Amino acid sequence: MDEARRTLKAVFGYDDFRPGQEEAVRALLSGRDLMAVMPTGAGKSICYQLPALLREGVTLVISPLISLMRDQVSQLGQAGVRAAYINSTLTPRQQKKAIENAAEGRYRIIYVAPERLLTEHFLSFARSADLAFVIVDEAHCVSQWGQDFRTAYLDIADFLNALSTRPPVGAFTATATDAVRRDIEQLLTLSAPRRVLTGFDRPNLFFEVRRPKDRDEELLRFIRGHRGESGIVYCATRKTAEQVSGLLAEHGLAAGCYHAGMPDAERTRVQEDFLSDRLEVIAATNAFGMGIDKSNVSYVVHYQMPKDLESYYQEAGRAGRDGEPADCLLLYKPQDVRLQQYFIERQEEESDLPEETRRTVAERSRMRLREMTFYATGEGCLRARILRYFGQEAKPCGHCGGCVKRETAAAVTGRTQTARRLDGTPVAVQGLSGGLFMRLSDTRRRIAKEQKVPPFVIFTNATLRDMAVKRPRTRTEMLRVMGVGENKMERYGEAFLSVIARWEEERK
Repeated sequence: MDEARRTLKAVFGYDDFRPGQEEAVRALLSGRDLMAVMPTGAGKSICYQLPALLREGVTLVISPLISLMRDQVSQLGQAGVRAAYINSTLTPRQQKKAIENAAEGRYRIIYVAPERLLTEHFLSFARSADLAFVIVDEAHCVSQWGQDFRTAYLDIADFLNALSTRPPVGAFTATATDAVRRDIEQLLTLSAPRRVLTGFDRPNLFFEVRRPKDRDEELLRFIRGHRGESGIVYCATRKTAEQVSGLLAEHGLAAGCYHAGMPDAERTRVQEDFLSDRLEVIAATNAFGMGIDKSNVSYVVHYQMPKDLESYYQEAGRAGRDGEPADCLLLYKPQDVRLQQYFIERQEEESDLPEETRRTVAERSRMRLREMTFYATGEGCLRARILRYFGQEAKPCGHCGGCVKRETAAAVTGRTQTARRLDGTPVAVQGLSGGLFMRLSDTRRRIAKEQKVPPFVIFTNATLRDMAVKRPRTRTEMLRVMGVGENKMERYGEAFLSVIARWEEERK
């Protein structure tokens, strides 16, 4: 694993692996199939991107998330890795060209939507290509027990069987119960897979359920306590998302709306404005966020109860990806249950699945809705209820809305806010200067605007935070900053070193 560690540092800028990463990388490099369950923000992409760079051939990453494909290809490009994606956003001609480039060995990693796998052109390429690995992201989509069952995922087994030589297969998901994990292994035909389960807990997230008389007033009160921070408000319907977005804008917030009924160009603009911090908060349906790698989301509010705990934990988990304390609030009313029941019934009526399968999927959806309702209406530790649902033993955490009495919950929800944020910057790290962090952030924003990419693609908040603490003065010292690899050092190192040097000079 020495070569793996050298590549981890040189390309991705990390000195060592996070929990579960080394085990997953080792399994794939040894030629074993892999079943990995790792929570949002645990660094799943490193687990397959690193092996892809250490083996000859091309790695296929099967993903349902168009936004994730685009962002990860962009991030890999910033790190000096040639990658591409093939999905419905490309014209047939562009897809054909991408496959031709792949056949010529121009890419190390190709992201592909499951619907493309069995198309004649792609299957012909895959049969003749030197495939290092096949990776299945969001693997829970293959299971009827899963919250995002996607019939195209059932084609993956046929795709693997159609290959001339079957490479090692890695399946990754952040949310999977025992039943879903068994389905994944069976339906993807994993062969004696190495199982890596790092646990589901996100200790930096504070979970709370409130049952307000007036949801709008409660929402505004909550967001006013988080001014200057990035947040997402999830709504159950498009109409509600539009209403909430309008409400927030009326009260002076830089708010946007996102749902699947909007034109593609408008959705793209809203998403990019949020990623670039031009929007403070997004009111959205569950169409927003899958694959969105924005590390500095400080809170997620569910304006209405979602359909199941898998969806709730996945959406809430988009907060705090930078490791900072973050809040996850559910505003519950009894009519939320009736709305979700209506959605299940409508989905059952409109489904084109065989009748028996349709009934099975609907009944499992109702079972998951009951568990979600128990979470919203029950007593006791909210974190423990989530973890037990996913099969993990848990004791009361002492740090959630269920463990803390209501009269003190507001103080805890504040997360020592003044200590954590100063002018919008995290300051709860010893030796971190909020002012320097802001200057580094401004430089990152300028470069990102010039290159027309989200700021986190240049450097994450965690990298800027480490940079502001270590204050490197030379290229060698800059390479010791977490998240600064050799390629990014060459592209951006001097610009950030200059900012730090000017800061130090002003302090003399």
